[in-house]
Amino acid sequence: MPKLNVYNQLGEQVSEVALNDAIFGITPNQQVIYDVVNAQLAAMRQGTSKTKTRAEVSGGGKKPWRQKGTGRARQGSIRSPQWKGGGIVFGPTPRSYAVKVNQKVKQLALRSALSYHVLENQLTVVDSLSLEQPKTKLFVEVLNNLKLEGKTLVLVGEADRNLMLAASNLPTTLLKEVSQASVYEILKFKNVVLTSDAVKYYEEVLG
Repeated sequence: MPKLNVYNQLGEQVSEVALNDAIFGITPNQQVIYDVVNAQLAAMRQGTSKTKTRAEVSGGGKKPWRQKGTGRARQGSIRSPQWKGGGIVFGPTPRSYAVKVNQKVKQLALRSALSYHVLENQLTVVDSLSLEQPKTKLFVEVLNNLKLEGKTLVLVGEADRNLMLAASNLPTTLLKEVSQASVYEILKFKNVVLTSDAVKYYEEVLG
């Protein structure tokens, strides 16, 4: 059962927490992680690209010249695909790129992502996070107190307005409510910070 120190916003250790082995102590499943991340990236695609077929482009109602006797190839419409301004053959049409993934597979991928950060010593637990004012400077001080460098994902139980505004200006930091964090986001960031509420959430949902 992995044990981690719990820090406050000043970077001082206040206690220890014993993490659930079934959530934070498993061997990461690479294939499941790949499947879920692939599905989540596919779901981000809009799928709105569209080209017009010969039935949708304007014009082309009249046969350009008679069938025989001109010496030229027979043509039925100036909007055939071989003509300039003609329709597109087998072009993209609006579609969904969504990939179905079973709920148990998603949960296993989430456990694997969290366990990976524990194995790499990249998971930090804080007792709580709050700011008196929505200032980025104050949020940066918290990150510095926790000695976090590089891309950082901060997951909280409920994000108040001050926290969201203070973290929104940092290009290498993302603050989200733990219920909305994806496996892709957890793996995308080098450091993951969980509040005590976020740890409890994962233990309730994934335990």
